[in-house]
Amino acid sequence: MATVILAYLDKKKHVELKMDQALLLIHNELHGTNMTVYWNSERCYHCLFQILVNVSWSGKPGKPSIAAVALSTQHGSLLQLNDTLEEKEICRLEYKFGEFGNYSLLVKHVHNGVNEIACDIVVNKNPIDSNLPVCIAFLVGVALIIAVSLLRFLLSLDDFHNWISKAINSRETDRLINSELGSPGRAGSIGGEAQQEAWHPPSALPRLRSIDTFRGLALILMVFVNYGGGKYWYFKHSSWNGLTVADLVFPWFVFIMGSSIFLSMTSMLQRGCSKFRLLGKIAWRSFLLFCIGVVIVNPNYCLGPLSWDKVRIPGVLQRLGVTYFVVAVLELIFAKPVPESCASERRCFSLRDIILSWPQWLFILLLESIWLGLTFFLPVPGCPTGYLGPGGIGDLGKYPNCTGGAAGYIDRLLLGDDHIYQHPSSAVLYHTKVPYDPEGILGTISSIVMAFLGIQAGKILLYYKDQTKDILIRFTAWCCFLGLISVALTKISENEGFIPINKNLWSISYVTTLSSFAFFILLILYPIVDVKGLWTGTPFFYPGMNSILVYVGHEVFENYFPFQWKLEDNQSHKEHLTQNIVATALWVLIAYILYKKKVFWKI
Repeated sequence: MATVILAYLDKKKHVELKMDQALLLIHNELHGTNMTVYWNSERCYHCLFQILVNVSWSGKPGKPSIAAVALSTQHGSLLQLNDTLEEKEICRLEYKFGEFGNYSLLVKHVHNGVNEIACDIVVNKNPIDSNLPVCIAFLVGVALIIAVSLLRFLLSLDDFHNWISKAINSRETDRLINSELGSPGRAGSIGGEAQQEAWHPPSALPRLRSIDTFRGLALILMVFVNYGGGKYWYFKHSSWNGLTVADLVFPWFVFIMGSSIFLSMTSMLQRGCSKFRLLGKIAWRSFLLFCIGVVIVNPNYCLGPLSWDKVRIPGVLQRLGVTYFVVAVLELIFAKPVPESCASERRCFSLRDIILSWPQWLFILLLESIWLGLTFFLPVPGCPTGYLGPGGIGDLGKYPNCTGGAAGYIDRLLLGDDHIYQHPSSAVLYHTKVPYDPEGILGTISSIVMAFLGIQAGKILLYYKDQTKDILIRFTAWCCFLGLISVALTKISENEGFIPINKNLWSISYVTTLSSFAFFILLILYPIVDVKGLWTGTPFFYPGMNSILVYVGHEVFENYFPFQWKLEDNQSHKEHLTQNIVATALWVLIAYILYKKKVFWKI
């Protein structure tokens, strides 16, 4: 905990700085003028300024009055100083304060022949570099990946592998001679294990490691950010428009779920599983996902019995359950035999992965039309039609209770205020008062679209099996096409576009942007992992193979040791980051052990 002790005038004042805060001393040297200082974050779009502090005139000429305040350092700050009596602006300035820094704002008359007021910021004590722990952790991670990759490469070389085998054989032989015990051939087991870990090209339709690796990557990022992400703002969800690392993971998980649905369903149908039986499996799995999700989002282990009046209904697994049911049933209804590979036949049309799925595309376009219609044309009491803002102090405070527009209104109307999320991310900057659920009803339509785009990726992988060039061309085309849609919808702006990127709303631009990223990631992973075998997907592959267990486990045991412990300095990014990395690494280790023991939790 950083404690700054200030002595000014006749008093001593103690100001405790918390994480992501800086100390600002405001010096009022204006004779006979009382000041009101207003503050706003540069990330708060069209927000009302909030009163920070009143600084009265000291009453003694030549002796300034001083007020001490703690300011957020997560984003740039906007400061406006007004004459309290005349309500006239004295000056306005922008500044990016650093964590635990000490600053002075000097407000005084400038004697240059013109009656001007100067507002200058002076650094009394330099801030710390709060991002240094992240940089160090990143470099250590890159070094570990390089070291492991180099070791695997060396083990793949025959000369090095033979040298290691000879050394181990020689050592084992000496041990056996000395002890007259042992089992011949044990020395060769290491080489056998190395060969088992080596990648082998698929002969038929394998379980693609790139899919499991991508799923594991999204899942590990999800665990990390859910555990706190070192308390860094970019590892938390955006307050409203825009993207952070935390905003990436759930859509990617939905996307990969779509790819897996098509690949696994096709495999089951080819093995002779009837559609009716498969429908029962889909319904049961969706029901289980929804029920498990309701249990997880309503933890009450130490707080006594939970009232039914306060049960939150939406959530991550609930959204996954509904999305899974819709897209899986949609694919099941219109399932067709997978066309044979015809790379050398000119009559094979290049868009078969799309054209053969035209009924599903019509349904998805209809769903998206419903989302657009409800979002922009549903009348919401007390709010402008088509409102996409956060409410609260946003939009100059005109619509404080309109958070999420139609999406928020539908949830509150159908589920009730007490059954949706009570602490939305918009409350941090926009000071919203009404509950809003980012996993609400209307956004589920967008997640269905996201999953269907994942199904499209699965169809590309299956329809163009063994045609790597065609697969990569289509991944590139989808990446660019969806990216261009995002550019058109957002006008390459965080807040000024037609439909900004927004995780809380699951806006269509959010779906197209994250889907574009997903196709790009598959464009990288598929040739490296599945085609060339340059990387096995370690360590992400292992949690990707046991995703439900890792997700549920990390939620249930979040507050238990060794995933969390008491920190010496609770206001240190470094300590929080260390704790969160250790906790995330433990889940990777657990997933690895379970994989080796062939233990998988499937619903």
